[in-house]
Amino acid sequence: MLRRSLLLSAMALTLSACGAGGEKAGSTDGPLLVGATAVPHAEILEHIKPILAAEGVPIEIKVFNDYVQPNVQVAESRLDVNYFQTKPYLDEFNAARGTSLVTVAGVHVEPLGIYSRKHRSISTLPNGAEVILPNDASNTGRSLLLLQSAGLITLRDGQNPLQTVRDISANPKGLVFREVEAATIPRILPQVDAAVINTNYALDAGLKPRTDALQLEGADSPYINYLVSRTNNQNDPRIQALAAVLRSQAVKDFIARKYEGAVIPAA
Repeated sequence: MLRRSLLLSAMALTLSACGAGGEKAGSTDGPLLVGATAVPHAEILEHIKPILAAEGVPIEIKVFNDYVQPNVQVAESRLDVNYFQTKPYLDEFNAARGTSLVTVAGVHVEPLGIYSRKHRSISTLPNGAEVILPNDASNTGRSLLLLQSAGLITLRDGQNPLQTVRDISANPKGLVFREVEAATIPRILPQVDAAVINTNYALDAGLKPRTDALQLEGADSPYINYLVSRTNNQNDPRIQALAAVLRSQAVKDFIARKYEGAVIPAA
């Protein structure tokens, strides 16, 4: 019996030691763990870090260069919240992965743009030009709507945000489309005729959407970027405090000043 008791005690100590390292999402003792892509999301979060700390809500920011892991890690409770995505992307992710992540607050819009290193305008794109699109469903459809607004293609449904290249009904220039992971598109841009690039990756690559894009979504774009959480923590006071600061007039002014129209505060 003594030997068994000693063994159980040793196991308990080992388990206790294993749980002692590092912060864990959901803990009210450590910082709020927030996932974000680098630009502009992590930059905005860094800007508000001192404001939140003064309110007793320290945050720790984990930067990602893809759109999948920030959601996976919130769903698995490895992060408390993330800040990088639109509602259509979140809906598509939830449907594909069987998750139930929810929006907490809309923060800003990043107008999607068509870029080229080889051509100076939409009109000079040649017949048969190779055009790169983001490969996730929500951004592919959004890209096609932007190409339609530029007069390059016609879609069967002029409003559906989840169309694919198979839904193109007219392609006068015979454009050739290739879909790749959104984060890699800026690196491919010099090799192709044109590419549709998300603003966060465009800014990260040193592009200036307002001057470098051949075509840019308007300020009325419905693709707002949201703070996202799980259903079981969306009302956490710390998350609500983060949401309130992200939507404050001070942060709206910071976004307008820093990004000069490339990122637009949500109404």
